[in-house]
Amino acid sequence: MKLLMEFGCVFMILFAIVLYGKAEVYIVTVEGEPIISYTGGIDGFEATAVDSDEKIDTMSESVTSYARHLENRHDMLLGLLFDRGTYTKLYSYRHLINGFAVHISPEQVETLRHAPGVKSVERDWKVKRLTTHTPQFLGLPTSVWPTGGGCDRAGEDIVIGFVDSGIYPHHPSFTTHNTEPYGPLAKYRGKCEVDPKTKRSFCNGKIIGAQHFAQAAIASGTFNPLIDFASPLDGDGHGSHTASIAAGRNGIPVRLYGHEFGKASGMAPRARIAVYKALYRLFGGFVADVVAAVDQAVHDGVDILSLSVGPNGPPAATKTTFLNPFDATLLGAVKAGVFVAQAAGNGGPFPKSLVSYSPWIVSVAAAIDDRRYKNHLTLGNGNILAGLGLSPSTHLNNTYTLVAANDVLLDSSVMKYSPTDCQRPELLNKNLIKGKILLCGYSFNFVVGTASIKKVSETAKALGAVGFVLCVENVSPGTKFDPVPVGLPGILITDVTNSKELIDYYNISTPRDWTGRVKSFKGIGKIGDGLMPILHKSAPQVALFSARGPNIKDFSFQEADLLKPDILAPGSLIWGAWSLNGTDEPNYEGEGFAMVSGTSMAAPHIAGIAALIKQKHPRWSPAAIKSALLTTATTLDRAGNPILAQQYSETEALKLAKATPFDYGNGHVNPKAALDPGLIFDAGYRDYLGFLCTTPGIDFHEIKKYTNSPCNRTMGHPYNLNTPSITVSHLVRTQVVTRTVTNVAKQETYVMTARMQPAVAIEVNPPAMTIKAGASRKFTVTLTVRSVTGTYSFGEVLMKGSRGHKVRIPVQANGYSR
Repeated sequence: MKLLMEFGCVFMILFAIVLYGKAEVYIVTVEGEPIISYTGGIDGFEATAVDSDEKIDTMSESVTSYARHLENRHDMLLGLLFDRGTYTKLYSYRHLINGFAVHISPEQVETLRHAPGVKSVERDWKVKRLTTHTPQFLGLPTSVWPTGGGCDRAGEDIVIGFVDSGIYPHHPSFTTHNTEPYGPLAKYRGKCEVDPKTKRSFCNGKIIGAQHFAQAAIASGTFNPLIDFASPLDGDGHGSHTASIAAGRNGIPVRLYGHEFGKASGMAPRARIAVYKALYRLFGGFVADVVAAVDQAVHDGVDILSLSVGPNGPPAATKTTFLNPFDATLLGAVKAGVFVAQAAGNGGPFPKSLVSYSPWIVSVAAAIDDRRYKNHLTLGNGNILAGLGLSPSTHLNNTYTLVAANDVLLDSSVMKYSPTDCQRPELLNKNLIKGKILLCGYSFNFVVGTASIKKVSETAKALGAVGFVLCVENVSPGTKFDPVPVGLPGILITDVTNSKELIDYYNISTPRDWTGRVKSFKGIGKIGDGLMPILHKSAPQVALFSARGPNIKDFSFQEADLLKPDILAPGSLIWGAWSLNGTDEPNYEGEGFAMVSGTSMAAPHIAGIAALIKQKHPRWSPAAIKSALLTTATTLDRAGNPILAQQYSETEALKLAKATPFDYGNGHVNPKAALDPGLIFDAGYRDYLGFLCTTPGIDFHEIKKYTNSPCNRTMGHPYNLNTPSITVSHLVRTQVVTRTVTNVAKQETYVMTARMQPAVAIEVNPPAMTIKAGASRKFTVTLTVRSVTGTYSFGEVLMKGSRGHKVRIPVQANGYSR
């Protein structure tokens, strides 16, 4: 009755409103606690909140009845405000935030904004994908899997949820043939959708849940069921790839074109996979669908969330990076005990290019591992030109005649079809090409995806060529070229100077008549074997595309007192499962595996390793798992030198520079050490609220809007959040920073040392401390400005334990005079 009276006046006004304008999707939050934080107080509904980091019993009567109550209130609010048929409610968010997604007109938006009980109304915004060998590179088979019972048990009974583009369930990385059967898992309550065509379930025990979320995409008019699939089926390839990196079966042969490139395995090959499809082929996805997917995943009982997704741009109405429906939902997930790994973004190497900001999320940067694929072309004059080519060699020591595509056209009129791209065999003269090496040009069409190396190979094969060469004649500085597996001998000459040398040799060797027509082809060459990788000790390096810090607290790019990214993991040229329907990479259409790059590939590495830690330490909080990963990370490459980061030089050519924490966070992941970190820096929901409440510029009304919690400023400063790093973006005179460590091993004495670049003095106290098993101790780090340089100074606090544990946290501070 009270609710009817509250909304009654608005209901009366509505009859006078004539609706017009284009409807769009909006995410609305309303007053009242979500399930995760409801402590009681409403007659007839028991409390549903749990202590921080604990799982909710989503099947209990108290939770299900309160969930129905929230959804009824959402429906009643909309029903009172708007006529039936003038709006479409897409989702009710009940578990992590209290609100809903609705498709309404601009005029209805204004009505909703001013309605009693409505806290925020934000227009939905788009998200995008942030797009083997790595288990060995990370030492998992020899150092980590044996501690969990071997690869057959690594990740047992841990559920990893993937909010991505779905899954191709028939891929051998996800099937259950020749494996010990997967039994039921009582803690997981997710659904399994059925393929609308075959009527078969998408689940098989290994895949334990499969659902799709597309209501916002449908409402926006961008969803096409013919190519996007109204099911969990992966129409892109990206989702299958990320799932296989984290939890794909062990020892799956990676075969393309008759060659085996090795055996693929996920980080936690026995972990269960729960699929929450919210990304699609052509348009990416929408936050309203992603929030619904995360909300459902936490309700279903996942342990880990892997998010290879980030926003296309800032939300329309939110200034603060940490406060929007997406990050607030992830805060709720962490409060419910779910570890969240998110791709840091692919906007590197530029500063402040991150798309993952919040302290409750683990933001993952991408590394190049130790594998490089190179090839070479030997010309008839003896010159050897380097290039890329994941292909077999031409026959033994034979040399073959070179023919350029523009010299073997069937008709000069076909020039309008860009025939030098070698994408259409019907444009070229097969009689002149058969038995020869076809020379093609790498045009802008390859950059935008309308041409592919795979298609060049198919064209050359159809015309009877023994191989092909792609020449890059013009290139934007810093352009990244990846090797592509092909069945025919082939090479991409990426260096413009080498391409010019090849073209000069070809022209000198190819006599022509006065019209320019070729008299005879006399240039010869042979293509080397590019199938075997070269292993480099300079790995890992920070990939050029990997997004960089410093972190920002608002979309005016004001710097935050929080280090991001958090950690570095392999993300360049990663082999993984692919969907036969996959279109994300044109070079891998129709293939079962793909080798792709992106922080999208780095995040599931961390999700899978987190599953191994969760398996060994099932009661650890998300912050404890994060701390274990970060404090044990390494800043050295395999040769023992400081990790380098790919950057642009002044001429925009590629160069290597010594990496900083703004490139790699705490460093490159070290799974073996992370299983036994010695000390952890723990934090929970109230700590994250303290961080928000003490961050300058954040309106406490905005914090309450998204968290339903009043502010507590006892933390003093945001840099006192108990993270395994220290960042002071505006250091004036002297600041004292506090941290608390908890011993998760046996009693141990730690010696504390600190070092810093000269512009900032650093001191750690106490210089040593003995900590009993399970006990916690505080220590302080004092930072003092020595000189104002206008840039950050970097350093570290190192804790060396008497039992061999090493705990390291990076320190970065920017000194100011006032």
